[in-house]
Order: sequence, then structure tokens, then C-alpha cells
Amino acid sequence: MTDAPPHAVIDLGTNTFHLLIASVDEADHVVEVYRERIFVKLASDGIETIGPAPFARGIAALTHFATVIREHGAVSVTAIGTAALRTATNGALFVRTAEAECGITIRLISGDTEAELITRGVLAALPPLTDRILIMDIGGGSTEYIIASAEGVHWRRSFPIGVAVLQRAFHHADPIGEDEIRRLEVFLDEQLSPLREALEEYPAHHLVGAAGTFDVMAEVLRDTASTPGRHHHDLMMTGLEQLHFSIISSTAEGRLAIPGIPPERVDLIVVAMLLIRFTIDLAGIRKLTVSDYAMKEGILLSASDRNPGSPAA
Repeated sequence: MTDAPPHAVIDLGTNTFHLLIASVDEADHVVEVYRERIFVKLASDGIETIGPAPFARGIAALTHFATVIREHGAVSVTAIGTAALRTATNGALFVRTAEAECGITIRLISGDTEAELITRGVLAALPPLTDRILIMDIGGGSTEYIIASAEGVHWRRSFPIGVAVLQRAFHHADPIGEDEIRRLEVFLDEQLSPLREALEEYPAHHLVGAAGTFDVMAEVLRDTASTPGRHHHDLMMTGLEQLHFSIISSTAEGRLAIPGIPPERVDLIVVAMLLIRFTIDLAGIRKLTVSDYAMKEGILLSASDRNPGSPAA
């Protein structure tokens, strides 16, 4: 428990809006009060411009979040806009509308800042590192990769290859066609050449995934033989091949029947699994862990670092 007042953090992702109301105690632990996610899918009409329907869904979600924040007595609100709001032609209009109608001020951050905050959150969920890890956070508009060890962060970068982007470009047949998979892999091979070069300098065979599709994998592949961590879960690599095949070979209806896949992720999980599999092969991953913490927790903890004794952002 903590006597520190709760603070609210909103992560406005391309696919999902997340709300976390929490405080940070004296031991630098995130003490959760409330958590909610709403699948807004800002890029459902394209990532270049937020369409009228997703625009309205986003404002409705923030209106709801504002009510919840007031009900829980949060003393501050930090709302962070990422890839979709950074790149959309009407992203600035969305930011102005959110402030005018919801009273929520949105701060847009760069991909590098996003990767920095993800790193802070994920490392707080893990025990002290004994090996070099590759952190991966898959968003709708971008995907962040970070290479870290006990010595610190060696490399990090944000790539514009979120699942909403990949799905619109490469996943049209259902189930996805072999030609679409090949074109996607060629695209990823080109886009992720900087990651390949970084891994040559800093090999990392332990993948730590944050949120999204990794949450689904945690439900299906959780290693019950391992000792569960407080905020992380080790997965069984042996079941990955079957899960991968089940997802990419299924229609939307078939994916709905796979335990652990929520309806809101049925359309995007195919390209997400292909991206994860590409990363595993590229890095030669031998161990897979899922972190419960990501950018939201990183924001709280980073604010606490800057203001000891108070996590206000």
C-alpha cells in the first residue's frame, strides 16, 4: 500500500486507448488503482487521416476516461499520443478536440521517446537482468525494439511497422495468402535492417514482449513449470510453432475460436504473429518473456524519477 495520491496516464495508441490510474510507492512499485482499455482503431480508415467514425470513437473513449479519472480522484492526467496522432493529417485537430470536449491535454511524443518510456516500464517488470534482452512493443502504427542488459540500454529504435500499417498493406485474403506473407517478409527484411545490424553488435537471444499480441501469447503459452514473476511471465517456446500456424492458417471465424484471442484482435493478430516470428528468426530467440508493464508504467516511473516522492507528470 501507499499513501501517495493516484495519477492517471492515458496511452492513445493507434489501435487501443489505455487508461492506468496508479501511484508509485517508496519502493518504486506501481500501485494500480484502475486499468481499462478501449479498442478505438484510429487507423481503421487508414493511418494517413483519422476517419470520421474512428475520430468519434476516440473522443468518446476520452470522454469516458475523463469521467473515470474524476471518480477515482486522480491528481494529474498525462495523455500521450503516439504513431497515429503523430502522422495523421488531422492528428492536431483530434488533439484540439480532446482538450475542448474532454478537458484532456494530449502530448505527442517521438518514436524514440516512446521507446525510452517502454524501456523504463518493461525493465521495472523484470528481475535484475542476467542476460542481454531484446524488448519488443508492437503498436498499431509503430513497433519499438530495445536491446538492453545489466550494463544499460545498448540500442533502441521505433519503426513505422505497426500492425494496422502491416494489415492494410499485406493482409487482404482470409486466410492470408502465401504471396502476401512473402511480400510482408521482404518488406520486414528491408525495414528492419538497422535491427539486424544492431543484433550483430549486441546479440540478444531473449525476447521480452510488451502488451498487445504478447498478452494473447501469455494466455496460450504460459510456462506453468516456471516460477511466475510479479509482473512478467515466461512462455513455452515449444508451443509457439503450433500457435503461429493456427493463427495464420485460419479465417477470421477460425481465429475467433482460438482460446485467448479477443474479437478486437482477430483482424490484426495475423500480421502481428508474422512480425513476431520474423523477429524470433532474425535474433535467434531461445527464450520468450511477456512483460505486464509497458509505456504507461514507464511514464509513471519516469515522472517519479524526476520528482522523488511524487509521481506527478
